[in-house]
Amino acid sequence: MAETAAKKKSYLGTGRRKTAVARVRIVDGAGKLTINGRALESYFTETKDRNAVLAPLKLCEMTAKVDVRVLAHGGGFTGQSGAICQGMARALKNMFSQAAESEGQGEEGPAGGMVKKLRDSGYLTRDGRMKERKKYGRKGARRSFQFSKR
Repeated sequence: MAETAAKKKSYLGTGRRKTAVARVRIVDGAGKLTINGRALESYFTETKDRNAVLAPLKLCEMTAKVDVRVLAHGGGFTGQSGAICQGMARALKNMFSQAAESEGQGEEGPAGGMVKKLRDSGYLTRDGRMKERKKYGRKGARRSFQFSKR
């Protein structure tokens, strides 16, 4: 038989935004990106969402070097794109930190510099803004019913 295919090393990252959760898996490859089994262009119709997804890859110049598989659920399209952005940044951070460990560099060097770039750009920070809950005796979170003096 032919020699067995060497298992590629994959790097995982989880991202969250509002109520959306994205699980991102990065593998060395040719730049293929799939979200829930669909291509990026067919999943996100707006360019701002596509740019948010690709931003960490463009920052690290890894767009054509890795394959990305994403499972996203919950929230809307914008929330999912933000979750994918954070998950991709976390997966890239895992990838660069393991590369730095294998080279014995620690936080210095090109791999540690990429992690610093990701952190400084804000891709590793979770956006904590959530929808405020509706309060009792009100029409919404803050909106009250119209007050009638007489």
